[in-house]
This record gives sequence, C-alpha cells and structure tokens, in this order.
Amino acid sequence: MDARRQETQARGETASPLQIDLARRILERMRDSGAGEGTRISAPELARAFGVSRSPVSAALELLMRQGVLKPMPTRGLQVARDLSDIVPHALLPRSPIEELYRRMMRERARGELPQEVSEAELMPRYDVSRGVVRKLLLRFAAEGLVQRLPGHGWRFVDTLVGEEAFRESYEFRMVVECAALRSPNFKANPAQLTPIRRAHERVLKDNGRHVGGDEWFRINAGFHENLAGCSGNRFLTDAVRQQNNLRRMQEAAGYDELPAKRIEQSCREHLAILDAVEAGDMEWSEALLRQHLRQAAQFGQAVEGASGKRSSTARA
Repeated sequence: MDARRQETQARGETASPLQIDLARRILERMRDSGAGEGTRISAPELARAFGVSRSPVSAALELLMRQGVLKPMPTRGLQVARDLSDIVPHALLPRSPIEELYRRMMRERARGELPQEVSEAELMPRYDVSRGVVRKLLLRFAAEGLVQRLPGHGWRFVDTLVGEEAFRESYEFRMVVECAALRSPNFKANPAQLTPIRRAHERVLKDNGRHVGGDEWFRINAGFHENLAGCSGNRFLTDAVRQQNNLRRMQEAAGYDELPAKRIEQSCREHLAILDAVEAGDMEWSEALLRQHLRQAAQFGQAVEGASGKRSSTARA
C-alpha cells in the first residue's frame, strides 16, 4: 500500500461512520451539481438537503477540508478547492470498519445466512465486536426501517424482497405509488433536485456503466425514484418510495456483482427519458415511460431468476 493510500485511510479512521458517509454524499452532490473550483458551499443548505442537523454537516465538511476537497474562503465559509469532475469518492473516503460490518450484515441477511430474528448476545461473538457496536448497527438498521426491536432483548429484520411473491408485490406497489406521484396535482419539477440527478446519470453513461461502484449506483438509482416522488409534494408517497428503496438496499447488497454494465446503461437511459418528459411538462408520457421502466425491470429480474434458479437483485429499477 503506498504512502498516499495509508494517509487517506488514517484520516478516514479519525472520523465517525456517519461523518464519512455524509462527506461522501456531499462530495457526490457537489460533483454532480457541477460545482467548480471556488464554488461557495453552504452548510445550512446541505443540512436541509440531507435532512440532518448542522453539527454532522460541519463535521463532514471539516473532513472534506482535511482531504483537500474544500478550503476556507478569504472572508467566511468554505469553497471548493479543486476540480471534482474526475474524483472517486470511495477512494478518497474509504469505509470505516463499522461501515464494512454494516455492509457485511446486510449481505448475510440478504443471503439468508443471518437469521431474521437475532439478539445482541448472539451477534457479539459472531462478529467479534462489543455490545455497543452491535447496538449502534441495529439502531441504524431500525432508523432505515430494516429491523424492529422485539420485547425483551431480541431484534427482527423486516421481510425483504425474497421470493417470487414478494418481488412481484413490490413492483406492483411501486407502479401504483410512483405513477400516482407523477399524477399529483401538486407535482412540480424542481431543477435543484433534478439537475444533479441528470448529471449523475450522464456521468455513468459516459463511462458505459463499467466502473460505477455498487453503493454509488444504488444511491443514483434510488435517488432518482425518491426525488421524482418528492416532486409530488406528498410526503406519504415519498416515504413509501423511500421504504421500498430501503428494502431493495438490503437485497441488492448481495448481488451487485451480478449486474451487467449494459443493464446499468439501459436503466440510465430510461431514467433520462423520464426526466426529459417531466421537464417538458408531459406528465402523461412520463408516467407511461415510468410504468414501462418498472415493468421491464420486473421482467428482467424474473428472467434472471428463471435462468439461474434463484432470485436475483439485478432488476435495479
């Protein structure tokens, strides 16, 4: 391992998993919004965008400043310190050991290796960590709607998208909810939300979907559907899409390596076509495209299952 890599890891280890994850998301947002060198960065705006308080945002910005991404302005505040177009967030901000354990638990639950009902006492020796670490991870899963606390000392993971029936029901539900969001009388395309999403998709297409990481692609993909629902102005529709994304996150953590680059490229093009229709104000056409997109994704997943004999997470709509 070279000295630069060691230095990057050492810096990352001083930050909490939340700060590293938030810093990575802020970096991706700045890059996809086209922020150039010298662009002023607003902590309050980022706090609103990510739904967190100022404190974790300030800590994440401090981390980005230590990594040379940001620098102080001559007067007050922070500004972008370098070109972000070719930056690789996961190389600059590696995952912490706790974040790696979080991903491992998701993979093992998705594969059925981790039981649906668990206890803190069982997980401690399994992963060789303290009760405090186990509890912190379970609370994070709970905040994402992926686990529920049972009476006593147990925890139960929610039903995931395993099996033909759950998979079909999920896509039927998404067609109803996401298409309803487009038909909402309060729907309003928000350029501040949609422009970074478009740029992220265009960046993936430029690379033909070959080098995008699993976490990054999930965030782009899920962000498209969640932000589109958010334009409806209906918090309940948005929450329903967010919950489906959380269920997909756990299942897809086990199968990103199965996803062909061509499938990522196809999904990007379909998303961009929907955005084109939304921005043109043609809601009927955008709904038709979205419904077709979800239907094709469901059919793709069923075809992969039929060929391999198991449910695959490669639908990725």
